[in-house]
Amino acid sequence: MMAKISLRMFVLGIVFSLALWVVVAHLLAMPVIPPPEQVLLRLAQKFTDVIAVHAGYSLMRIVLGLAAAVAVGYPVGVLMGYFPRVNRLLAPLLYLTYPVPKIALLPVVMLLFGVGETSKMLLVFLIIVFQVVVAVRDAVAVIPSETYAPLRVLGASFAQIVRHIIVPASRPKFITAVRVAMATAISVLFFTETFGTQYGIGYYIMDAWLRVNYLDMYAGIVVLSTMGLLLFALLDWAERRLCAWNRS
Repeated sequence: MMAKISLRMFVLGIVFSLALWVVVAHLLAMPVIPPPEQVLLRLAQKFTDVIAVHAGYSLMRIVLGLAAAVAVGYPVGVLMGYFPRVNRLLAPLLYLTYPVPKIALLPVVMLLFGVGETSKMLLVFLIIVFQVVVAVRDAVAVIPSETYAPLRVLGASFAQIVRHIIVPASRPKFITAVRVAMATAISVLFFTETFGTQYGIGYYIMDAWLRVNYLDMYAGIVVLSTMGLLLFALLDWAERRLCAWNRS
C-alpha cells in the first residue's frame, strides 16, 4: 500500500507541474518558456543519440562520487560513534571542514586535479561524505550500551557487532543523510559540468542556453529533474526495504 501511495503522489506531482507549465507558457507566450509538448517532442527526438550520452556521464559522476563517499564516510562514522577516543580525535577536524561550502573548493580542486572527471567526482564525494559521517556517528553514539551486552557475552567480534547492531541501527539516519546531500550534489555537479568538459547534462543545458536553443535547454532541464526524481525514488525504495522496522 505504501508503494502505491508513493507512486500515485509522484504521478500527481508530475501532472501538477506539467499543468502549471502549460498555464505559464500560454500566459506569457514567450520563446523563453516554450510549452511542454514542444519540449517533450524535442526530448524524444534527441534523447537516444545525444541527451542520453550526457545524462550517462552525469549519472556516472554522481554514482561514483556517492559510492566513494559511502565507502569512506560510513566506516569513519561508525568508528567515531563507537569509540569515544576516535571521536575526540577526529571531531575537531570534522567541525572545521564540514561547514565550508564545498562549491568554494572548486578552484582548489581543479588546480590540484585538473578539470577532468576526477575533480567533478571529488566534489560530489566531498558534499556527501560529511553528511554520511555525521549521520552515522550520531546514530551509533545514541545506541544504548546495554544493547551490545548480549553479543559481547557471547564473544562477538567488533565486525559482528557492526553487522548485527550498528548497521541496522544507523541505516535510517544514513539513508536520510544521503537523501539530503543528493540534491546539493546534483546542483554542484551541474555547475562543475560547465568547466572543462563536453559531456554532462550541465554542459548540455548551458550550451543550449548560449546557442539560444530553448527547446534543447528545457529538454536538458527535464532530464536533470527526472534523474533527481529517480535517485530520490530509489532511496525511498531502499528505505522501505532496509528500514521497514523503522516505519509505522
